[in-house]
Amino acid sequence: MASRASKPSGNDGAAPAAPGIGRPRLYTAEERRRRDATPWTLVQGVLAPVQFVVFLVSVGLILRYFATGAGYDAAVLSVVAKTFVLYAIMITGSIWEKAVFGRWLFAPAFFWEDVVSIGVLALHTVYLVMLFRGIGTVGEQFAVALAGYGAYAVNAAQFLLKLRAARLEAADRPRTLSMSDVAAQVAS
Repeated sequence: MASRASKPSGNDGAAPAAPGIGRPRLYTAEERRRRDATPWTLVQGVLAPVQFVVFLVSVGLILRYFATGAGYDAAVLSVVAKTFVLYAIMITGSIWEKAVFGRWLFAPAFFWEDVVSIGVLALHTVYLVMLFRGIGTVGEQFAVALAGYGAYAVNAAQFLLKLRAARLEAADRPRTLSMSDVAAQVAS
């Protein structure tokens, strides 16, 4: 696949600006085609809500442990599960980014989302190191996990805003008519 930098698109590697809007588009036409064609888009679309559900369950289990002292093992397993789902979504997300933008990470359209994702990944990994090496108290370990969860919530919001922007951009884009669209217009 050609390098993202080898394609002329202006805006320092970003897609050209949307008509009437001062910000660059998320995708060039070719990037949109690759995004829609790669199976990694579906993988991301499945893993993202799975990760969110694991996150919600885990927060509940950690808060239950803090409130009652019960359920330590379930809370720990939930953080470990959340971390492994995060690793899966980061690996497959990097593959997706390479397939769509020609870069493993830090494509201009997703630069800040990737920066925050790396922070989320670091905090989750620190939790695992603390857990498996017995570093810190249980409260300190869960505090690191919850800090990672806070960063994850920010990152999830970033991606939801990006998804919304992509949908608005798609709605703004002229639609290509199919033969059935033409036939329906002729018939009416």
